Amino acid sequence: MSSALTLVWRQYRLERRMFWRNPTAAFFNFLFPLILLALFGAVFANDQENLNVIVPGIAGMAIMATTFTALAFNMTFLREQGVLKRIRGTPLPAGAYLAGVFASAVANAVLQIVIIVLAGKAFFGIPWPPDPFELVVFATFGVVCFASLGIALSHAIPNFESAPAYTNAIFLPVIFISGVFFDADKAPKFLTDIAEALPLIHLIDGLSAAMVTGKPITDNWTALGVLAVWSAIGIVLAIRGFSWEAHRA
Repeated sequence: MSSALTLVWRQYRLERRMFWRNPTAAFFNFLFPLILLALFGAVFANDQENLNVIVPGIAGMAIMATTFTALAFNMTFLREQGVLKRIRGTPLPAGAYLAGVFASAVANAVLQIVIIVLAGKAFFGIPWPPDPFELVVFATFGVVCFASLGIALSHAIPNFESAPAYTNAIFLPVIFISGVFFDADKAPKFLTDIAEALPLIHLIDGLSAAMVTGKPITDNWTALGVLAVWSAIGIVLAIRGFSWEAHRA
């Protein structure tokens, strides 16, 4: 067990170094949500009601960006470039390699949440999270849900060149209908109905309760249930469709 954890740790450290050496990936997966937070925070600087919506909304979007989008891109790239195939042929256990990749995505999500919480307190009038445990629970459910869905989506992407089209075709509409930038209750009902069937709006609801309203976790069982269902779907699809071989010759 200690040997396996050591291998995971080493792979995780390697993934972190490679992440920071790729400015484009670092910008989109890390800085982009923070830039949006700063822009919308400036626009609604004197509107605390909207800030109370936007800050947890950006936090939810950050989790989706650093897990779903990042892993869909990365796993497609690694597969199509033959990296996964070569890793499969090395003494490094497949589980240790994939755990290191997953842990790196989790680290980005955790760092995003910490920075957004600090920024919310320092600049946007958001109090310290009234229920840190609820924040951890929903962040964990969100990471597992969107990470598994991102890996599952990578199986459907035929090549790396088409990865942006596939991921953005899902990412952009979902963040716009799920209340990242506005109160989702004020959206047209047909959009709200679609959003309610997807996981992001439920993650945002949970983060809002943990970061702003202080509603107990018992008031958000439905949100946790939806995230759990999507997590199960994502895990099943991620495992069943996983391939170490490139889709193209």
